[in-house]
Amino acid sequence: MMKSNSYFTVIMVICPICSISRWTSICFELWPNFGISLIAASPIGM
Repeated sequence: MMKSNSYFTVIMVICPICSISRWTSICFELWPNFGISLIAASPIGM
């Protein structure tokens, strides 16, 4: 029982870290595109 419980704890710790690192890499890849879009759209928005 303790082995499966510790295994479950490890999964609960590793999965959020992996998902966060994946989202941060995606955001860093997409951020230049969003930055250019916001700079291009800001005069139109104002």
